[in-house]
Amino acid sequence: MSRWCSGYSRTVPSSLTPEQDSAAISLIRGLAMDAPLYAKSGHQGTAMALAPLAHVLYSRVMRHDPAEPHWSDRDRFILSNGHASILQYSMLFLNGYGLELDDIRQFRQWGSATPGHPEVGHTAGVEVTTGPLGQGFANAVGMAIAERIMADRFGADVQNHHTFVLAGDGCFMEGVSHEAASLAGHLGLGGLVCVYDNNHITIDGNTNLSYNDDVAGRFRAYNWHVEDLGEIADDCDALEAALRRAMAVNDRPSLLILRSHIGSPSPDLTDNHEAHGNPFTPEQVSRTKAVMGIPDEPFWAPAELVALYRGHAASRGAAARSAWQERFDASSLSRIEWDACWAAGGVTGWTDSLPVFAQGESIATRQAIQKAFDATLVGVPALVAGAADLTGNTGTKLAGQVAQSLATPGGRQVYYGIREHAMGSAMVGMALHGGVLPAGGTFFVFLDYMRPAVRLAALSGAKVLFVFTHDSVGVGEDGPTHQPVEHVATLRAIPDLQVIRPADANETAHAWRVAVEHHGPTALVLSRQALPVCTDGSAVEAGAATLRTVDGAQVILVGTGSELHLCLAAAEQLGTNGVRANVVSMPSWDRFETQTDNYRSSVFPAGIPVLSVEAATTFGWARYADDCIGIDRFGASAPGALVLDELGINVEHIIARATALALTA
Repeated sequence: MSRWCSGYSRTVPSSLTPEQDSAAISLIRGLAMDAPLYAKSGHQGTAMALAPLAHVLYSRVMRHDPAEPHWSDRDRFILSNGHASILQYSMLFLNGYGLELDDIRQFRQWGSATPGHPEVGHTAGVEVTTGPLGQGFANAVGMAIAERIMADRFGADVQNHHTFVLAGDGCFMEGVSHEAASLAGHLGLGGLVCVYDNNHITIDGNTNLSYNDDVAGRFRAYNWHVEDLGEIADDCDALEAALRRAMAVNDRPSLLILRSHIGSPSPDLTDNHEAHGNPFTPEQVSRTKAVMGIPDEPFWAPAELVALYRGHAASRGAAARSAWQERFDASSLSRIEWDACWAAGGVTGWTDSLPVFAQGESIATRQAIQKAFDATLVGVPALVAGAADLTGNTGTKLAGQVAQSLATPGGRQVYYGIREHAMGSAMVGMALHGGVLPAGGTFFVFLDYMRPAVRLAALSGAKVLFVFTHDSVGVGEDGPTHQPVEHVATLRAIPDLQVIRPADANETAHAWRVAVEHHGPTALVLSRQALPVCTDGSAVEAGAATLRTVDGAQVILVGTGSELHLCLAAAEQLGTNGVRANVVSMPSWDRFETQTDNYRSSVFPAGIPVLSVEAATTFGWARYADDCIGIDRFGASAPGALVLDELGINVEHIIARATALALTA
């Protein structure tokens, strides 16, 4: 028996002894070295340095229950510097979240529960998918917003927890951290505690090569509570005291600056950038284990120590959750509203409130989405909306709702400011926290500022509604810098992202419905200009549907968004010219791809040529169309209608191309 196990009681103690603390920290550090060594890949240095902090968080500070990883009132933990994933996996193993030593041995291997960066939904106990630096930090801001909204709505007895995030130098160099920190400070998110791992190391070397920010001054200017902890990275009691001081700050987020030493306690590579991205050699691992006084064996994890730690975690977690359950059972909150919020869905019958628009009415789809939001505010209680300084412009202004703020913590209207990057990432955090369905708007061209968050929403399965408006060169006078051309194609290229470009107000209302019913992220691509109502909205369900059918069709015109009504007008004129044309509305490629072969072939029958019409790059349309009308260039500064006409998005051009296609078929 290892000396670390000597004298351990099999009963569950109320707290761990200093000897047990030390043993657990050494175990974590040992796994942090062994897993990357055996994977021949990974980052051990940060995990080794932060082992005491992670131990204190999980065993003393955080309220969590390994038996119920999704318990709604748990504290959230986010590892923003996700390359140190072995640290989180070691904690999940020790605490009994379902990981075992075989999972640690399979670190970074195909099909393992321990991938290179933490992935939500893949490994129990992982709250968000982190890796791109700064994203996790911004996700944490969103989680803190969601927690505050839920606490105000349902009461602090049932929602009252903290969000803890570990971030490093790389996270704070990335621009998203500046935006997110500014937003968090402005909102006064007192439930957010960030520990800044100030180890002075990046892959290239010491941070003085590229970075000498006054981080404390920067965050104080953002209205954060800041405490410089100095050299306490190995002092469990001091770490706990600092965390509890930060937790007591209610009117602003807290930043704890921890001077750590990457690779500690390695006698070879402590404070060396070589400890960051490359595994230690076997000899370096052996020398470090000798310093720690643990056996020189791979994946050292004494069964009695692991059992003791898991018993401690189970006891703490069960007690906290049981006390919460009693409070929940005694609460007078609406269970219907509670369940709808945690499902990020609607109450029974909510779709009955969806607006229906009359044929021939003219309305921009960005205005239609606002009408759909307002009509269903009661029926979809989880909806929280906002925009990056474009609330009225993007249809994300909710009727009668107050701004989210420290003074009005339940506000369902979030003013993100001109912070698209932070808005996207915060919405992902809000969705993954649960209880809210975030919808955020900006001009479509500014997708470029938030693409990382959109991609991570898809990778995470986060239920977020991205509202992109001003979707084409129809934006007009602002010119090509503000006229999206390639953007819808790039959205369609993202796996597991539902993309819908509705043709009119009715399709927009149905797009909102399927977004609420969907279990992942949705991107709505909406028009600036008014569009005639020309559908009943039913094409959204299947992704595409035939709106106009003629006997003996010679050509099919397929349109999305603002181009569909042009296809309908062209088809009528083609008929008078003796060319028979069907018209298909195709608001969503991805939804269409889930339909049966029979249905898809009924929309696009073999032998009938297809002409696609979309005011965007034609990239990708060859999947469905024999010829494409689009915009394979940047736009121009002029009134929107003129730009569209000059670039060939008009009825006359459709007629000419459709006629040629029909005659050559």
